[in-house]
Amino acid sequence: MASRTANYYKQNPAANKRRLKQQAKYNKTNNGLKIRTAANELNRKLGTYGNGDGKDASHTGPNKGKLESPSANRRRQRTSKKYA
Repeated sequence: MASRTANYYKQNPAANKRRLKQQAKYNKTNNGLKIRTAANELNRKLGTYGNGDGKDASHTGPNKGKLESPSANRRRQRTSKKYA
């Protein structure tokens, strides 16, 4: 069962295209790069990088984390001032 957000973007391809464009832009920023590399580093440290177990390194904070399903990891509410 897909979430409301997933259903929205499935029904609105123009909005989905804008979202993907914005996300690609964000991933190139220093903050986006830092988050992505930290998650990869943690994945390697926890031994799950590239082994196909379907787990993500959770973005719980710097130098700490845990393994959890990608859907649980990525649905967590953003908490920075920008999104508050």
